[in-house]
Formats: sequence, C-alpha cells, structure tokens
Amino acid sequence: MTCSSRADSRQKGLFPSIASVLRSLALVAVVWSLTACGTAALQVSPEYQTTAPSADGIGRVYLGREIAQTMGHQGAGWLDRPSRVLQERPRAAIAALDLHPTDIVADIGAGTGYFARRIAPLVPQGRVLAVDIQPEMLALLQTELEAKGIENVEPILGQLDSPNLPPSSIDLALMVDAYHEFAYPREVMTGVVAALKPGGRVVLAEYKAENPMIMIKRLHKMSVAQVRREMAVVGLEWVKTDDSLPEQHLLFFQKPA
Repeated sequence: MTCSSRADSRQKGLFPSIASVLRSLALVAVVWSLTACGTAALQVSPEYQTTAPSADGIGRVYLGREIAQTMGHQGAGWLDRPSRVLQERPRAAIAALDLHPTDIVADIGAGTGYFARRIAPLVPQGRVLAVDIQPEMLALLQTELEAKGIENVEPILGQLDSPNLPPSSIDLALMVDAYHEFAYPREVMTGVVAALKPGGRVVLAEYKAENPMIMIKRLHKMSVAQVRREMAVVGLEWVKTDDSLPEQHLLFFQKPA
C-alpha cells in the first residue's frame, strides 16, 4: 500500500539492524501467512477490467484508471527523504486534518510510519493504526517506534483486499500517496468505510494529475474527478478539496451519519 513515484532506492543508515527487523517480522509472520491464503481466494469485483500492463501499472483497470505498481520495501528510504518536508509540506497536511486528542486514526499504506509517527503526539488519548501490506515495512516502523518511544501507534498487517480493521473503530482514515496503488481499491475502501464510525472521515493525499509540471509518473497521480468518482462508489460523501499543498490534492470525504 505504500506509494512510489520514482525508482526504489537504498540509502545507508535508513534501515535497522537485521536482528531488529527479524524480531518485528516475527510479530506479523502468522498473520502474513493467513493473508497470503486469503488473497489466493479473492473474488474479483466486476468493476475491474484487465489490460496489458503499462510500464508502471499492474494491468488492472478500475473505473477507467490503471492501478499503479506498489513500491517495494527496498525503496523505503524514499518515504523518509529529508526533502519531503519542503516538497510536500507534511506539517501543513497534518494540520489540515483538524485532529482531536482522542481520535483513532488509521494510516492506510503507512509504510515506515512517516505520517503515523508525526500524528501520534497529536492524539495522546487516542492512537494511530498503521496499516501496510508489507511486513518488512511494518518491521521498519516498529524499529522507529521503539527508538523514539512512541507507544500509541499500532502496526497492522493489511491484505491486498482488506485493511484488517475492526468495524466502527476509527474516526479518520488517512491515505498519503497510497490509494492509487491499492490492487483492489473497491474492496479495501469497503473495509475502510466499515471501520469508520458514523460520520467518520477519509482524507486522501494524491499528486495532482491535472498539473503536468509535477514530475511524478502518470499512474502515481490522480485527478480530483477520479478520486471523487471512486469514493462515491463506496458511499463516501465529498466534503472539500484542499489544494494548498505544492504538489498534492488533499481530498476530504465523510461516512454518512
């Protein structure tokens, strides 16, 4: 569920020790085996079509959009790059979420927890559920949580077709540069909507497809019209679009109360 707009890269010092990774992997190994079994039996929604995969796509088309390839954990360094502070203004994005101290926030496609770790201090009486489909990403996240002493972030191993969240358990679902890579977006979003409390919110950050000057690969960008179309399919109501960030749309939706 993590997003990639450039080639995967490895940078010295961004990865924890092998022992630490293995310890964290052990926490999710059993769930991962169940995930693999469940995915094999997945029933594909009729909304999907297949085509010859493009260079950055998987050959599955949803409502006219080819789904982008998922970035592997080998490119985790891209998520924590120092330039992200200026390129994407994550502080402004988080401020726009208007969080409350008791909120339960699901960071879907959390990767290494770049946003989850920054949201955690803002919900001291709540928590952050950091969902990703790659156990290696969750291992990197767990190492960061332990190093920084963050106790209110819970790593959760998702499935290709499910966020693995309890019903009516979250106030907000956040997806940052991730949704366009969901292999089964309708199924995942159906699970997200079920996990939302009545009136709960969904916020997506996606690179602006309408702006050709944003140097991100085509399938890793989304237009406002396409996002709204796909969220409407699962019953979410559009609230607003915030275009104050340099490169990304922030799109706000709500589950009907």
